[in-house]
Amino acid sequence: MDFTESSEHRDLRTAVAAITDKYGPDYFAERATAHEPTDELWLELAQHGFIGINFPEEFGGGGAGLTELAIVCEETAAHGCPLLLMLVSSAISGELLTRYGTSSQQREWLPRMASGDTKMAFAITEPDAGSNTRQITTTAVRDGGDYVLDGTKYYISGVDEAGAIVVVARTAPQRLSLFVVPSDTAGLVKHRLPVGINLPEKQYTLHFDDVRVPASQLLGVEHEGFNQVFDGLNPERITGAAVCVGIGRHAVEKGADYARQRSVWGPPIGTYQAISHPLAKAKIDVDLAAIATGRAAWLFDHRLPAGEASNIAKYVAAEAAVSAVDHAIQLHGGNGISAEYGLLPQWGLARLLQIAPVSREMILNYVAQHSLKLPRSY
Repeated sequence: MDFTESSEHRDLRTAVAAITDKYGPDYFAERATAHEPTDELWLELAQHGFIGINFPEEFGGGGAGLTELAIVCEETAAHGCPLLLMLVSSAISGELLTRYGTSSQQREWLPRMASGDTKMAFAITEPDAGSNTRQITTTAVRDGGDYVLDGTKYYISGVDEAGAIVVVARTAPQRLSLFVVPSDTAGLVKHRLPVGINLPEKQYTLHFDDVRVPASQLLGVEHEGFNQVFDGLNPERITGAAVCVGIGRHAVEKGADYARQRSVWGPPIGTYQAISHPLAKAKIDVDLAAIATGRAAWLFDHRLPAGEASNIAKYVAAEAAVSAVDHAIQLHGGNGISAEYGLLPQWGLARLLQIAPVSREMILNYVAQHSLKLPRSY
């Protein structure tokens, strides 16, 4: 077992950090406050091959794996610019298109996603079902050479930035299928969903009212969507964990810098254990989360069962990130909630990632049921 990071991965971290540092946490905070996309950073990362680093080379990607995509997610966040849509476009949608897309779908979407020309959203959650796939009511009914979609999706990220949406719909009483639905398709109605935290990415409610798509827009095999979707959800959890690791690193660094410089009664406040011990614990927890995230990505890249590892990484990384940012805010005192220090947008995204894409409670249910073989509790 070798925990030494390869020179290629170190170089990748350095390159991503250098690009992100051109923008930095002030840029992210400004865009988050305005609820405006971080387009310039996204495009520059794409131009250097990092947005589609996990896509096949024949479609404009880097031919790398989820491990490398997780590094991109972590480093952008560690340098103050966490990118939520990396989870949705590059991880979920990119992996599903790579594994299950037809050659036509791959040629149409992957090169444009890799170049930064477009993004792809993902719609699974519903008002009365959350992410419980067994309760999904959005339907797709075959009608000649088309499918007709009806239903509602809720809390869908980045629809305004996406050229298409991967939609999870019911095609039989106990069967799901996946569809690539262009975001300008007739009958698809989008409503902005106000949220109380500041993020660059917007949330939407989607209404599908007799939305007709050609059968060629079916992604993968009809009725096999339940199994296929987890090849997208595990990458989402791993990259979500990577973003949390990056947020945690950023918060620990900001907190330590402030604690070394801030003086109130003589010595720097970092002298006091009430400040230094929680910061040290945050550092430890973030480092442990990074190890868990790397392990989950490695398992996925090697086509080994990654469900448990992905859930564990997501859980520990989100917990570590929220704790790290919370302590950084606390040790800054009143400055912790000022716009100048930019910590609240970091906290908001970390807190969101305790809930989405899968809540910590559902992760505990998963581990209890599947890892510990305890009776199902829900």
